[in-house]
Amino acid sequence: MGNNSLKSTAIKGVIWSAVDKFAVQFGQFVVGILLARILLPEDFGLIGMLTIFIAVSQTFTESGLGTGLIQRQNRSGIDFSTLFVFNLAVSGFFYLLLFFAAPFISSFFGQPELTYLTRVLGLTLFFNAFAIVQRTKLTIAVDFKSIAKSNVIGMITGGICGVVAAINGYGVWSLVIQMLAGAFSSSLSLWFLSNWMPSVAFSKKAFRSLFGYGSRLLIAGLYAQILNNIYNICLGKFYTPASLGYYTRAKSFADIAAGTIGSILQQSTFPILASVQDDKEKLISIFSRMIRMSAFLVLPLMTLIALLAKPIVLLLLTEKWSSVIPLLQWIVFSRVFLPVSSLNLNLLNAAGRSDLYLKTDLSKLPVTLLAMAITIPLGVKAIVIGHVVTSALFFAVNAYLPGKLFGYGILKQIKDMLPFLAATIGMSIVVFITSWLTENLILQLFLGGISGVITYLVICRLFRLEELKEVCEIVLKMKKG
Repeated sequence: MGNNSLKSTAIKGVIWSAVDKFAVQFGQFVVGILLARILLPEDFGLIGMLTIFIAVSQTFTESGLGTGLIQRQNRSGIDFSTLFVFNLAVSGFFYLLLFFAAPFISSFFGQPELTYLTRVLGLTLFFNAFAIVQRTKLTIAVDFKSIAKSNVIGMITGGICGVVAAINGYGVWSLVIQMLAGAFSSSLSLWFLSNWMPSVAFSKKAFRSLFGYGSRLLIAGLYAQILNNIYNICLGKFYTPASLGYYTRAKSFADIAAGTIGSILQQSTFPILASVQDDKEKLISIFSRMIRMSAFLVLPLMTLIALLAKPIVLLLLTEKWSSVIPLLQWIVFSRVFLPVSSLNLNLLNAAGRSDLYLKTDLSKLPVTLLAMAITIPLGVKAIVIGHVVTSALFFAVNAYLPGKLFGYGILKQIKDMLPFLAATIGMSIVVFITSWLTENLILQLFLGGISGVITYLVICRLFRLEELKEVCEIVLKMKKG
């Protein structure tokens, strides 16, 4: 693939991945606000207690085999059929496991409602498993347009069903209905958008080959899910469902920004990086551009959310969610490191070094457990601050191996991000002064947001940062096509 063709494919992939993520996240954001205004923090807390069990089961179902197929250069029909059969079998096994473990989960958290919630919510495993191969094939083809369509369909369907259920007084079950309807409609649409039809063929040889690569990603994925959800477990166990509800709302606000950008860059660049894995110079060139683009987008956005947290929460969620404000102001800074950390791990996967991906992730658990042991007795806010500290440490860990293998480690990455940090600091001063001038929440949000964006873009223009030009080019391409 030539440089021009590769760049065109990459831009097209980024555009449709961006449409997908932003459309879905914006839709979920709106639906989340509507549900939060109707439901109670306790309702979100109950679902938060189950997140890790569903996430771990989903990780086993996927097992890294789909990523293995994307990374592999030569693929056959039997590989895809083997993946399909495996996904269905594992999803069935873990649904049964969740079904019978539900009473024990309920007892652990001391919440009787969790038994039935677990058994119904676990059905999402089946819906997702049926479309893993279709999604994998579309990713290999860099057909993020079809993936975007399926995700938007799922978001809209799930959102409508959830809000209607909430209005009709279904409480916490509204959230379950939202997730079930979204997973089912998204998977169903992928069947229509993909030209692949499954078979029941299963090859032990193909499975062993895929699992050799995917098994390390499976362990790393399980590990990541535990790290990501250990806070839910601790808050659900040691604090009230409402406290966990406040935390999950703060986390969702932060993830909408950093999580969306990180997901766009990770999803759209992985097949591109994998295609040039044997060309070290080109690999690092693409990777460094993604690091800079991540900093260009994430640093100002997360800082702006922290500065405007009070008007954002009170205007969108109402006063009953005011406890979210201090949590949001801290948690956004833990998410600043998320996209760059994900890109570092993405580079290892694209280069076929899932073994190093695993080793990198395994080094994080002791630090997380230590932080949790120190902060749990101190309160929810202390737990979140501890999460900010560990996230910064994990960024350093994730950047170490790319530096050792490819000569682009933490110091070079930070150096590339410094211009965007300087622009963000300048923006923060302007937003702080603007917000200080008025106590009206609407004016704080409007004037602070507008002045912040304009200031940041002007500084980037003065610094002649290429990323501003690239984003403008992408926006123009989106308008044309």
